[in-house]
Amino acid sequence: MRDMLAAVVAILLLFLALRMATALTRDRRKRHGERASVEADGRTILAEIPSDTGLVFFTEDAEAFYHGDRPIPKAGIAAARVLINGAPIAVAARPDRQAAAAIPSDLVQQRPEGLARDRWDVAIDTEDETVVVPCGAIREQISQELARGIFDAVKRTLEASG
Repeated sequence: MRDMLAAVVAILLLFLALRMATALTRDRRKRHGERASVEADGRTILAEIPSDTGLVFFTEDAEAFYHGDRPIPKAGIAAARVLINGAPIAVAARPDRQAAAAIPSDLVQQRPEGLARDRWDVAIDTEDETVVVPCGAIREQISQELARGIFDAVKRTLEASG
């Protein structure tokens, strides 16, 4: 009886392991297909941002940045800010804009310990609206690195336009 129960448990565990492996393979293939589709459109993937519904790509091409499918035209960007819990800690603006004078323009410094569970976002100010790119609140500096990468890309665009 005990051997029979052990065999059933072993078969059940094997089934669960195979099911998880299949799900991981399916998700990896789906993500690879999404990446290939984005790259086929001529975009460069700058960041893969975790969200409640999966990964959202922050991409760019020659004319615009894209947060998911939402375009942010480069020509219309006036400023970008790195936010921690909604408070700006770094800003970059077009040279003809003076709105950034009150906030330090230096990039976020590397913090070895990170800021545990703080929400990191990048706010991109356009002529018409402000687009907030949520980078998350993941430990181990992951969200900080995502925000820094997005901010750097937008900052380079702003510097090149001036």
